Amino acid sequence: MSRYLFWRLLQAIPLSLGVIVLTFLLIRLAPGDPIAVLAGERSTAEYQAQLRKDLGLDQPLPVQLVRYLGSVLSGNLGYSFSLQQSVLSLVLQRLPATLLLMGASLLLSVTLGVWIGVRTAVRPHTLGSNVATVGSLLGYSLPSFWLGQILILVFAVWLHWFPLVGMTSLVRLTGLAYWADVAWHLVLPTLTISAFNLALFARLVRASMREALEQDFIVSARGKGLPSRIVVYRHALRNALLPVVTIFGLNLGAMLAGFVLVETVFGWPGLGRLTFDAIAARDYPVIGGMFVFLSEAVILANLLTDVLYGAIDPRIRYA
Repeated sequence: MSRYLFWRLLQAIPLSLGVIVLTFLLIRLAPGDPIAVLAGERSTAEYQAQLRKDLGLDQPLPVQLVRYLGSVLSGNLGYSFSLQQSVLSLVLQRLPATLLLMGASLLLSVTLGVWIGVRTAVRPHTLGSNVATVGSLLGYSLPSFWLGQILILVFAVWLHWFPLVGMTSLVRLTGLAYWADVAWHLVLPTLTISAFNLALFARLVRASMREALEQDFIVSARGKGLPSRIVVYRHALRNALLPVVTIFGLNLGAMLAGFVLVETVFGWPGLGRLTFDAIAARDYPVIGGMFVFLSEAVILANLLTDVLYGAIDPRIRYA
C-alpha cells in the first residue's frame, strides 16, 4: 500500500501542474476585462493603463504564466483584485462554512441513501420500495438551483419555517443559541444538495444489493443459519459498497460545482459563493486559486477512494 501511495503521489505532481496551467489559460481566454470592472465605466484610459500595469496584467501571457506558477508552487495563490486580500486567507475564511454544509449533506445523503437502498433491495416489491424508487428518480432529476428556489419559496416565504438566506441571523448570538441558529439556516441548503446525492446513492445501493444478494456466498451464509440482519449488512452490504465508493470519488467534482449554485441561491458564505462573486468581478487570482484548490481536493478524493477500496474489500491488493 505504501508503495502504491508513493507512485500515486508522484503521478499527482504533473497532473496538478497541468491543472494549474490549464486553469490559468482558460481564465485569461474567457471574455471580460477585470480592469474595466475594477476601474469603473467612467474611468479614463490612462487610469486603466496604470491599473493594468500595477496588477501585472500588461505583461505577455507567458510571463504572467511563469510568475503565476512560481507563486502557486511557493504557496501563494495570489492577491484578490476586488477584495484586497490574499486568496489563501479568503479560502481559509470561507472553507469552514463549506465544510459544514458539505459534511451535513454527505452525512444525510450517504446514511439515508444507503439505508433506503438496502431496504428497497431486501423488499423490492412493497409499496414503500415503489415510493422510494419514484422519489429517488425525482430527486435525481431535479436541478439543485431550481429545487433550492422552490424550497425557499415554500418553507421560507410561505410557511416562514426557515430563514431565506445566510448562515446566521442578524442578531448576535453565542453558545448553544448560535449553533442552533446555524443549524436552522443549514436545513434548506442541506436538503437541496442532498436530494441528488441521496437519490444517486439509494439507486446505486439498491442495484448493487440486488446483485450481491443473488451471489453464492449469500446463499451459503443463509444455509448456515446466520440471521438475516448479519447476512444483509455484514456480507451483502460490504460487497455492495464498492460501486458507491467509486461514484462518491468520481462525483466529488460535480458536488463541488453544485456548491457554487446552492451557496449563491441561499447566500451561504462559503467557497461556492466566493467563486461566484469572483467570476462576476473578473477577479483572476481568486478564480484561479479556487480552481486550483478544488482540483487538488478532487485529486486527493480520488486517491482516498482507491485506499478505501482496499479497506472495504480485502481481495484487492496493490502491487
